[in-house]
Amino acid sequence: MAKTALIALLTLSAPLALAAPALAQTAAPAAPAAEAAPAAGQMTPEQIAAFNKAVTDFTAGQTAQQANDNAGATAKYDAALPAIRTAVQADPSKIDNVNFLANALYADAAAYGAQGQMDKVIALYGESLPHWRKVVEAKPADMASRNILAGILIQLGNQKLGAQDKAGADPLYQEALGLARKSVAEKAADPINKNILLSALIGASQTGTDAAVKTEAVTMSKAMLADGSADAANKPAAQALAGAPAA
Repeated sequence: MAKTALIALLTLSAPLALAAPALAQTAAPAAPAAEAAPAAGQMTPEQIAAFNKAVTDFTAGQTAQQANDNAGATAKYDAALPAIRTAVQADPSKIDNVNFLANALYADAAAYGAQGQMDKVIALYGESLPHWRKVVEAKPADMASRNILAGILIQLGNQKLGAQDKAGADPLYQEALGLARKSVAEKAADPINKNILLSALIGASQTGTDAAVKTEAVTMSKAMLADGSADAANKPAAQALAGAPAA
């Protein structure tokens, strides 16, 4: 029973809680980058016009999402994505546009998640993964992007673990662990950082063979349950690991 409970480590609410501040920070510089990127990537005038419209559609998607119109948000994001993908393909070195694409995919996943369409969430997460990796590599001090990447890795790991693919899930959890440890090292008391690390530990404790990771997961679960910092998504798995009764 405990093993089954541990598979559901992290719901969408944990990583996606980061979506609003991350998008607010990155959407603004993405728009002025629209004119520079096509020139560098030698896009056609039609592609430039489509990119500029994508910026407008993305902004409209954010407005709809903030008003809890998730169906309207996905319609706008889906309309924006092809032109943003084209801009990144034209000039993959343009980090502002890679960041823009990563955020658009992530926002679209959030809106689909709110509608319960998890198959689309997982597909969008999978597509966004290399772009988030590139953003984090280019901006190593950007904790928000690092935490989003860790959350996506954990969610994809959970999906594989739920399908009993431990070999596929383990490297995702291990990558998330490294990112989460860095964030905790920078801001140890931050509850988001702690919960992302706890999620990664819970996952890695089920897929890897390192006894120290399992011990760390148990120890952290007990500590966060004791001080009340375990979030709602992590609490059931933390209780199972810690041997505590469910609330």
